[in-house]
Amino acid sequence: MSTKTGTSLKTTGKEHHYSSSDFWIKLKHAAFAAGKELVEKSLWLYYASRKPNTPAWAKAAVYSALAYFILPTDTIPDFIPGSGYTDDLAAILAAVATISSYIDDDVKTRASERLSHWFKSAKTD
Repeated sequence: MSTKTGTSLKTTGKEHHYSSSDFWIKLKHAAFAAGKELVEKSLWLYYASRKPNTPAWAKAAVYSALAYFILPTDTIPDFIPGSGYTDDLAAILAAVATISSYIDDDVKTRASERLSHWFKSAKTD
């Protein structure tokens, strides 16, 4: 078993697993390149997965989408300008559609607060 940080996943043999800490690292480093929509929807998924009333099947959908976002080697490499995050956005949007009934106003408010803090601080730098 090895644990990698940054934009990678925790791995056990050849299996990749979602890691909350790796999610935050990836989001912090990729927020501006990935774009506000991808970051917002990723935060919706993260906060929805943290709610106690979110069922296991919905959390599995969230963790799968967020794991794909964290994965450094995906269908379209993230470093490609203009299109690097399109596959990540597709995975995130599919998960949002799947668990939309668990994305309530509280989830959106928490995501919006985090989003405004990150994108506001970038404008003042």
